[in-house]
Amino acid sequence: MRTEVRSLPGWSSLISAMNAENFQSSERLVNSAYVRQGSQGRRAHELRLRALLEQGKCPEDAWDESTVELFLHELAIMDSNNFLGNCGVGEREGRIASGLVARRHYRLIHGIGRSGDISAVQPKAAGSSLLNKLTNSIVLDVIKLAGVKTAASCFVVPMATGMSLTLCFLTLRHKRPKAKYIIWPRIDQKSCFKSMITAGFEPVVIENVLEGDELRTDLKAVEAKIQDLGADNILCIHSTTSCFAPRVPDRIEELAEICAKHDIPHIVNNAYGVQSSKCMHLIQQGARRGRIDAFVQSLDKNFMVPVGGAVIAGFNGSFIQEISKMYPGRASASPSLDVLITLLTLGTKGYQQLLKERKEMFSYLSSEMKKLAEVYNERLLDTPHNPISLAISLKELDEQSDAAVTQLGSMLFTRQVSGARVVSLGTAQTVSGYTFKSFMSHANKYHCAYLNAASAIGMKKEDVDMFLKRLDKCLKALRKGKNIGMDSPPVHEDVSDMEKCSNAEEETKD
Repeated sequence: MRTEVRSLPGWSSLISAMNAENFQSSERLVNSAYVRQGSQGRRAHELRLRALLEQGKCPEDAWDESTVELFLHELAIMDSNNFLGNCGVGEREGRIASGLVARRHYRLIHGIGRSGDISAVQPKAAGSSLLNKLTNSIVLDVIKLAGVKTAASCFVVPMATGMSLTLCFLTLRHKRPKAKYIIWPRIDQKSCFKSMITAGFEPVVIENVLEGDELRTDLKAVEAKIQDLGADNILCIHSTTSCFAPRVPDRIEELAEICAKHDIPHIVNNAYGVQSSKCMHLIQQGARRGRIDAFVQSLDKNFMVPVGGAVIAGFNGSFIQEISKMYPGRASASPSLDVLITLLTLGTKGYQQLLKERKEMFSYLSSEMKKLAEVYNERLLDTPHNPISLAISLKELDEQSDAAVTQLGSMLFTRQVSGARVVSLGTAQTVSGYTFKSFMSHANKYHCAYLNAASAIGMKKEDVDMFLKRLDKCLKALRKGKNIGMDSPPVHEDVSDMEKCSNAEEETKD
């Protein structure tokens, strides 16, 4: 990474924009002692920038906003659209009609990559190219810190997880031209299923097996399907780590061994798994014991930035580069910019603290949901292999009617509880021509209706307390038989509570 950064034109000018001669000239106007003090202040910022450029790693300590903004402004003046006296006569010269839009993007207008490679350096956008290279390097550093220590390469792509998976499948097409099938242990989430359809492949759905309360990977069915279809006809196995309970992460290590045994590629959907040490450990162990070609994770779910970006990572740098070259044309720099700002603002200490707090909130959410469930003669489902999502049974509501279960979801939604999923049984849904029985429950048949909640990065104790308070009121109202419809406003006593609640949301619905 260090070589890549140094090879970019003008990188050293980033450090010395306010050089010694300028400071000497300033002494004619302001007392020299004050100028020297100002120079030393500037130097403190510059030392941070130099360390970032030379190491290409996320800084341990958080940067203040003034340093981040100085860095971004210095990057921007390296792009041709911001050159003084620039004369652009091409069709793409970084012209922006709105000053508000220009400021929103820190005047980094050219995006990232070139027409043939999203990771390539743009000759007239050294600053944007440097931003791209640094972001990829810093994100790789964070992925290693989060648990996948042998990851070799990654890049930020301005597409969400589903389309990023599609890009991986399309890249594999050139390596396995005969293949038409993707083996996919079932997870009821539309975008990961549609990613295979969009890429032009036929998903082969492997139903999960029930072990206690948990839905787990059916390894025997995977092996049988490989024998049935023939390894050469299979593009890859498409597995999943982060998921909604009672489904738990796939048996990544065993699937990786199967892939190595049959020489079949393995793509892992790690949508919000970076925040979980258990999910990251599964990927690391899978790569150690078998084969994992790439794993894909969302930026918004793991790094608390706006939706629209993902990270494609892997253990073979050349294959990850092939994926980046498959992306047609240049790309928006917004996701890279967002995650770069965020990680510089947090530092590794800040991000690791968020991961620690998330684990603590998972334990707290688990214990409090269990207590509440017992009050209503329900139970917290036993899903020890799922490190993020929890579920409580809704047997008593289900015995009343399927409508009562659905009503609970509506009541929570009107009370501004976002992210909770109420799953009733027996609801079929067709996705891209494929019909799934009991869609949302990850199985054709589960033994009870249930409610999901997740402890995602950024969640606070107040969020847990507020959720449980509102859930308690809804369950109590349903037990009493109150008729509260979907369009009902939140009850009056919840209004002040809503103002206190920090809305840390994990996206759970398409």
